[in-house]
Amino acid sequence: MERIYANRKFIVIGLFCIIGLAFVVRLFFIQIVADKYILSANNNVLRYITQYPARGLVYDRYGKLLVYNEAAYDLMVIPTQVKNIDTAELCRLLEIEKKDFIERVEKARIYSPYRPSIFESQITRENYGYLEEKMFRFPGFFVQPRTLRKYTFPVAAHSLGYIGEVGPEIIVNNAYYKSGDYIGISGIEKSYEEILRGKKGMKIRVVDVLNRDKGSFQEGKYDTIAFAGTDLFSSLDADLQAYGEQLMTGKKGSIVAIEPSSGEILCMITSPSYDPNLLVGRIRKKNYVKLLEDSIMVPLFNRALMASYPPGSTFKLVDALVGQQASVLTPDTRYSCPGGFPLGNGKKVACHNHFSPLDLRQAIQHSCNTYFCRVFRSIIDKKPFTSTREGYEAWRNLVLSFGLGHKIGIDLPGELNGNIPTSTYYDRYHGKNRWTSMAIISLGIGQGEIGITPLQLANLAAIISNRGFYYTPHIIKAIGKKDSIIKEFSEKHYCKVDPRYFSIVVEGMDDVMQSGGTGSGSKVDGIEICGKTGTAQNPHGKNHSIFIAFAPKDNPRIAVAVVVENAGFGATYAAPMASLIIEKYINREIKRKNVEQSMITGKILNQGNVIDQ
Repeated sequence: MERIYANRKFIVIGLFCIIGLAFVVRLFFIQIVADKYILSANNNVLRYITQYPARGLVYDRYGKLLVYNEAAYDLMVIPTQVKNIDTAELCRLLEIEKKDFIERVEKARIYSPYRPSIFESQITRENYGYLEEKMFRFPGFFVQPRTLRKYTFPVAAHSLGYIGEVGPEIIVNNAYYKSGDYIGISGIEKSYEEILRGKKGMKIRVVDVLNRDKGSFQEGKYDTIAFAGTDLFSSLDADLQAYGEQLMTGKKGSIVAIEPSSGEILCMITSPSYDPNLLVGRIRKKNYVKLLEDSIMVPLFNRALMASYPPGSTFKLVDALVGQQASVLTPDTRYSCPGGFPLGNGKKVACHNHFSPLDLRQAIQHSCNTYFCRVFRSIIDKKPFTSTREGYEAWRNLVLSFGLGHKIGIDLPGELNGNIPTSTYYDRYHGKNRWTSMAIISLGIGQGEIGITPLQLANLAAIISNRGFYYTPHIIKAIGKKDSIIKEFSEKHYCKVDPRYFSIVVEGMDDVMQSGGTGSGSKVDGIEICGKTGTAQNPHGKNHSIFIAFAPKDNPRIAVAVVVENAGFGATYAAPMASLIIEKYINREIKRKNVEQSMITGKILNQGNVIDQ
């Protein structure tokens, strides 16, 4: 009997322990866990408002503000809470049709009946004022504050880029983004998205049955703070950018200017362009469609990074350097020019009138086609190469080292390779081992299958100005603080041509501008510009006008490339415009007003028709 009672004693003790443990668990649940259940149970009276951070600002190289933020608001909807609202009044305030209202609510319901989604995005501060005082009449709707991008100057649209609503494919692959978030779509906004976007926060508000805000939930205990994005300091010169865009008015093409000593982009003009403010706010979608559908001017196409042009005679500078490196050319090498390079059967690569014979420096000065066809052929056919293919590959390997035929690595999206054709291409076209240097002779003067982007042309000018090396061209120089320079762009990239071969090429470029050469009409008093004209044959119309240059000759501060489509000779449009860019950057003013006026008012229409106004 005593044993039975002893066992009962343990049972009673055990029950008390279980009851005690239950109280402890319950107390833990009430104090620690319950709040989460309360949040879930009260979703119908709590409003979760994402705190969108202000995106980082963007400045030019002198501290001028290029991109900033302006307050805006999204009207959000929770479909299950939309009951007995004044639909007609809401449609009137938003300037939409009733059918649009029905479609948007249904779209939100498909996304989630219980979670908020955007009903009307990017409402301006002015329009929000009218809406705010009537929100109590629209249960299920609330306003979500955020910011819009604004642009101080209507320039550099392709470089600065724009933002837009994040797509479903990004939401699936990146947990940071939710439906209704914005993301950088192009330009700097895309390249530096993670730096510019900041970190989102959250506020939980209590609302009553009339959709009226009653204050923070539990005094903001569960709120989180948004952290603004980091500011960017670009290398762009806003004044130079605006000036370049003015020069390119009524023209198709591009201007790219680089600081040779750093690789910093001073200006990057693509024409035609557009005001970046057109792709901001509620008007973005409509304007984007208009820009996209303009198949004649194609304003969304970034010609500076994506357009590939035959470089024409500007490429002769590359062959002058490669020829010396290949030991088939010296400064004293002389060739006669009988008015062109003979191809056989009475055909020839034509050349313009100039004295003959010429040495290397004079050949650059007068841009002799015959001379550089001979240089190119001597490189390809050099002994001990056993085949044209072998000689061509040696030539191509040196050319690629100038940043041509492949992406340079600029910190903007969309850069394309250009084209320095492979020997495999010619094998397919002519047949393996069935082509000779004569079959590809047009490459020697920058024609044929060669394609170079304006960025690559400007970088070529920078390489020559530096006598053999370049820094990766980039448009953002510092992050967070003006002196927080990005170190990854400080590495020198050397081409495969010995520096000692550059001096004669630089002298020839100097003669182009200063000593009666093909660009002498564009020289600037007080600035020693070294340049090279190019006229690129265009099978679809009038030739393209091309020019590359750097200045001053010693300790250069700017390297520039200009491409003007369908504008004829390099000396006609590209050279004067490049010289104006150089003059503007170095002197900060233009004294050659007649040249400036001529370039600004000259309109080059489709099919290369030129109208001087």
